[in-house]
Amino acid sequence: MIRGRPSSSRRAQLCQRLTPLHTALHQKLKTEAHVSGDAPTIPPNAFSGAGNWTREQLKLAFHFYCQTPFGKLDSRNRKVIELARLIGRTPGALAMKLVNFASLDPAIAASGRAGLSNASHLDRAVWDEFHADWEGLALECAQLVHDLLRDHEPTDDAMDAVVEQAEQIDYAGQTRTAMVQQRIKQQFFRRAVLSSYRGRCCMSGVSDPRLLIASHIVPWREDKAHRLNPSNGLCLSAIHDRAFDQRLITLSDDLRVMLSKSLRTTENEYLKLTFQPLEGQRIQAAERFAADHRLIARHRELFLQEEDA
Repeated sequence: MIRGRPSSSRRAQLCQRLTPLHTALHQKLKTEAHVSGDAPTIPPNAFSGAGNWTREQLKLAFHFYCQTPFGKLDSRNRKVIELARLIGRTPGALAMKLVNFASLDPAIAASGRAGLSNASHLDRAVWDEFHADWEGLALECAQLVHDLLRDHEPTDDAMDAVVEQAEQIDYAGQTRTAMVQQRIKQQFFRRAVLSSYRGRCCMSGVSDPRLLIASHIVPWREDKAHRLNPSNGLCLSAIHDRAFDQRLITLSDDLRVMLSKSLRTTENEYLKLTFQPLEGQRIQAAERFAADHRLIARHRELFLQEEDA
């Protein structure tokens, strides 16, 4: 249902919630600017609707692609419609660009849904750039979204879909830059992983988001380069996430579940029912950003070391 223009109190509330995000991200971007001491600025034509796509438009398109299920990359999706309005493109053009990104995704191609084949050199450059720096993607795009929201007043319930990410961040007491940044990054990783697995635990099929975890294959603390890489994630229920984190379960090269000796021989009836039927079963494949086999191998190596200890 279209609700019309938000009240002045709602707009004020939104601006108040976004201010800490803007302050934190501005400082982050300033410290990473190519010219020391100068915060990067958005070029005047960054969101022009004419001519070729700009890098800024492509970054926000790819950011959206990462967090949106493949089946919803459609020009009729209200989130697509509103993001298109914000970045100065038509919903059809944005939907086509999203499918172009899909054509670069090996997991999509392997499933037979190759998408369109006319991805541009800049599309590929943005894809490669952020596969090399996922944290940079999450932070920079949050900054871009903030700046766009500052200049484009919300108009209806479609706008709510675009500001959902910002509104779900709880800023209460989070005055330090690092805390705001961490929350932004965590939410990006969660959305990217859960959407890649269609919002279902890849081992049990549980689909209630309240019970789902975006589980790191290689822990956050152990590999900075892959902290936000969706291919370093599995969508797991809370109990499967805990078992995976504690290396009570792992995966083979062909993504079949391997159980520790303690789970194979447990006398606990609940654990028997929960885990033993999974042994040797292949997990649900990711719709995109398939689990990186090199990272799976690292997890399995530690699992085997503990089994042999």
